[in-house]
Amino acid sequence: MAARPRPLSPHLQVYRPQITTVLSITHRATGVALAVGTLMLTCWLVAAATGPTAHEVLQVWLGGIIGRLLLLGWTFALFFHLCNGIRHLLWDTGWGFDLKQVDMTGWTVVAASAVLTVAAWVAAYALR
Repeated sequence: MAARPRPLSPHLQVYRPQITTVLSITHRATGVALAVGTLMLTCWLVAAATGPTAHEVLQVWLGGIIGRLLLLGWTFALFFHLCNGIRHLLWDTGWGFDLKQVDMTGWTVVAASAVLTVAAWVAAYALR
């Protein structure tokens, strides 16, 4: 008896990425990034409590280009996760399931995250 070939389900290459798919994956990724960023914040607090030498070493590292890019990414992850979480809360109330509203709120989340990230960094540099 010969084995019959089993039908294959459509894979990711078949589907065009949609805003809901991309935002769902990004929401999960930003959750992971926030956890890693929280560990980085904890390291900074421990270094500050340890003494001026440890704190200075970490400040130099965080003040470099890699540290600033990580902080920028963490800031964006924070605001994206916040905005998309509010979107999910609205969905929990039953609002926003029409395709037009899904697209509109999705792009609103992306725009609001970018604007809030830029505003936070501008405010942080204005306070210096």
